[in-house]
Amino acid sequence: MPEQASTPRATPQRHSVVVNLLFNIIIPTLILTKLSGEAYLGPRYSIVIALAFPLGFGIYDFVKTRRANAFAILGFISVLLTGGISLLELDAEYIAIKEASIPAIIGLATLVSLYTPYPLIKTFLFNDEVIYTEKISAALKEHNNSSMFDAALRNATYLVAFSFFLSATLNYILAKVLLVSPPGSAEYSAELGKMTGLSFPVIALPCTLVMLGALFYLVKQIEKLTALSFDDIFRIR
Repeated sequence: MPEQASTPRATPQRHSVVVNLLFNIIIPTLILTKLSGEAYLGPRYSIVIALAFPLGFGIYDFVKTRRANAFAILGFISVLLTGGISLLELDAEYIAIKEASIPAIIGLATLVSLYTPYPLIKTFLFNDEVIYTEKISAALKEHNNSSMFDAALRNATYLVAFSFFLSATLNYILAKVLLVSPPGSAEYSAELGKMTGLSFPVIALPCTLVMLGALFYLVKQIEKLTALSFDDIFRIR
């Protein structure tokens, strides 16, 4: 009796960047900045509830995909640090350092990963959820351009790392400019909220443009080195 061909299991689809940012960064930060007053949740309960979002989302995503969610881990650490610094009423300088340190660490990790078997550029831009990586790899071998593509990946990595270093710098400047009231005061919480609101136009927008520039560069290099079309490169549903 002939063996039946096994149906390949679909890879669980990961959540979008918007959903990740919403549950791991935006909602927890709004809870800390808007609901931490004594008239609402208070500083301690606001931290616990804010931490529940990235922790719960990370567990749910891991159960669904069987892979750790980097956004959830960073969101949990970020909320824990922000809440702890606010609860201890430490100087605003610590918030500024915290705001700068996380994107700076990601930028450094991106550069260091170039020297490992698992470069982060493949997580950010060149991954199977967005791009037909196997088809591209086969076309690169066919045209004998694999080494040239590796050089293009390195250049794109430098651009991605630069976007994170830019984010770190802008985060630090924004925190230093806005956080001027005594920690623990209502004015300080309002300034944290304002900083969160301004983070998109001041930080996320320019960094996203740099990231899109890296993706545009990588796509152009793929088209040049493989002779594949746009539709052959991206998984368009």
